[in-house]
Amino acid sequence: MKTMKILLSCLLAVLMATQVSIAQDRKAGLTGAAFLKVGVGARAVGLGTAVTALTGDVNQMFYNPAGIALTDETFQASFSYNKWIADIGHNSAAVSYNLEGIGTIGVGFISFGVSDIEAVRDIPIDPTLSPDQVDFTTSATYDYRDLAYQVTFARNVIEQLSLGITLKGISQSIDGESVTAVAVDFGSVYHIGVLGWTIAARFNNLGGDLKYYDIASALPLQFSIGTALVPVRSEQVAIMVALDATKPQDGPLYLFSGAEATFMDLFSVRAGYKLNYSGVDETTFAGTPAIKATIEGISAGAGLKTTVGGYTVGIDYSYTQMDLLDAAHRISVQIGMK
Repeated sequence: MKTMKILLSCLLAVLMATQVSIAQDRKAGLTGAAFLKVGVGARAVGLGTAVTALTGDVNQMFYNPAGIALTDETFQASFSYNKWIADIGHNSAAVSYNLEGIGTIGVGFISFGVSDIEAVRDIPIDPTLSPDQVDFTTSATYDYRDLAYQVTFARNVIEQLSLGITLKGISQSIDGESVTAVAVDFGSVYHIGVLGWTIAARFNNLGGDLKYYDIASALPLQFSIGTALVPVRSEQVAIMVALDATKPQDGPLYLFSGAEATFMDLFSVRAGYKLNYSGVDETTFAGTPAIKATIEGISAGAGLKTTVGGYTVGIDYSYTQMDLLDAAHRISVQIGMK
């Protein structure tokens, strides 16, 4: 009960901080490494990324590190492919292993970028202007690539409480110029013990700045608190609902909601929506008109999971509605071993 009170107090603190942020101008563009805000894994995205309180999933290392703690499996591995906007490739892979009596350790990476972008160089026509040239690269195209590579450790401290930590390196490169940073994630999950009810909290991207030349950008620090509940469970169907409250450094409070129905422990359908995450931000500053908060809308997905011998094999798909842009499609494949 003490842990639950702490988590609820954190939620209250987030709500109070949000009231202050609404009264201020938005801080869009304050942080760098925006790729860390893009959802990873088809199941998570299908749930509207309301996944802070989910457990036993290797992809939780990209959200709440405490959620990778395994109890009924020894090993998990997952690979996800995402065709993001503007033909940007967004791929991830993760592996976790349960060290009996010690905890669960996992490694993973995220790759985000696009290649062969047509370059428009500032090569001067007049040779006398050459001393003022900034870009000395002569290739006709260039690449843009973001990478995050990480190690995660989670442990069931007591029967009801799991704690986790992630240490990750972040790299961004564009046209031969690159920057790096190091960050840490912290997470916790508490099992209430009734109806599969869990509550959880996490800090993500606590670390140094990314600095191009003399311009430094902070990492997208955020705090989330969430809950998940299974109000319906039988041999034929199980229904799970989840809700997250997320406060990023460069935006207002976001509410992520999701629901999942699983039939015969085999086939699942999901849907999610991000409240205050899409549509018009009515706040104005210095007479400026209202602006779009983000471009994401409703998300939905489905998954199939089966057992072959001592292994579980699953495949998941998700669809995300995008305002003014092509919809995003994700596919994930996951393998587990008892």
